[in-house]
Amino acid sequence: MYRVITIGREFGSGGREIGKRLAQELGFAYYDKEIVSAIADRSQLAEDYVNQVVENQIRTYYPITVAVSLNAAPEDSVYAVNRSIFAAQAEILEELAQKSDCVIVGRCADHILAEHHPFRIYVYADMAHKIARCRERGDSEGLSDKELEKRIRSVDKARAQYYRFYTGESHDDRMTYDLGINTSTIAIPDAVTAIAALVRAQKQ
Repeated sequence: MYRVITIGREFGSGGREIGKRLAQELGFAYYDKEIVSAIADRSQLAEDYVNQVVENQIRTYYPITVAVSLNAAPEDSVYAVNRSIFAAQAEILEELAQKSDCVIVGRCADHILAEHHPFRIYVYADMAHKIARCRERGDSEGLSDKELEKRIRSVDKARAQYYRFYTGESHDDRMTYDLGINTSTIAIPDAVTAIAALVRAQKQ
């Protein structure tokens, strides 16, 4: 069985950068936005629409708890499309996990690939550092700190809803992760070095 590392993260925490650097350090495949393109190809849906769905903008009028019992939910056309997107995502993640050692960012991968016993990482930071990181990478779009904080909270809330909607669990529950990284106090290069050492030690 190939080794799988999954990364859950808060917006602006540097989780995606950690994922990329870690994959490069370990020589693993790295998957993130490539999954969206694969879902769009498989489902024959517009990539922009698929991206909206998998980036947590759930388009349904049903309460979040409904998704825990998907088979009991009414077959609304939008709901059915979104469910098919998640099913395609799960299928693709399973194929990737069986293909090679890999690092996967987001996509409920820790839950979907639970049978692969992935090394599950959660990356977070305090608001000041998330705002600063968003500005460093050009994600601020001319927003004030207050406006940027509002956007960060909105994205984090949407991610939490998406994760709970499809898994019935909390995406920031520390008991569902093997390692938590606070990038407010740990530099990303240092975090990557430490995580890589842990992964290599596990192999031994």
